Amino acid sequence: MAMVGKVNAKKRKRVGRGYGSGRGGHTAGRGQKGQKSRRKIGVIFEGVKIKKSLLIRLPVRRGKEKLKPSSKPLIVNLKYLEILPSGTLVNIENLVKYKVVDSRDAKRFGLKILGDGKLTKKLEIALPISKSAMEKVKKVGGSIS
Repeated sequence: MAMVGKVNAKKRKRVGRGYGSGRGGHTAGRGQKGQKSRRKIGVIFEGVKIKKSLLIRLPVRRGKEKLKPSSKPLIVNLKYLEILPSGTLVNIENLVKYKVVDSRDAKRFGLKILGDGKLTKKLEIALPISKSAMEKVKKVGGSIS
């Protein structure tokens, strides 16, 4: 007959539920002062960083206009197309598949390819495209349909 071992899983400590909980009392394991000891901080919060913030790096609609109906298309720069495999048809479906853009926003506002960044892969582009982006795509051997 085989011996059954003990279960070593510990329950998590319930913070701030009295001294008997092991993490009770005045500060309940949060340290003494500061924003983190007083309230929850959002997942997106990065302190005072602005230049390299995650939200700024992503191709999303920001600012006052994001809730207003708009005819302006979403902008996708060439540097974001580097994650696509070589020879891919660049259309809304493939950009949603590779998580470059959100499907609802892309269908609502449309897309336009702009020429910021470097492109090293041959891609077939089936979206509106700027002149500078068109030159870069043709330079690496891609096509525009």
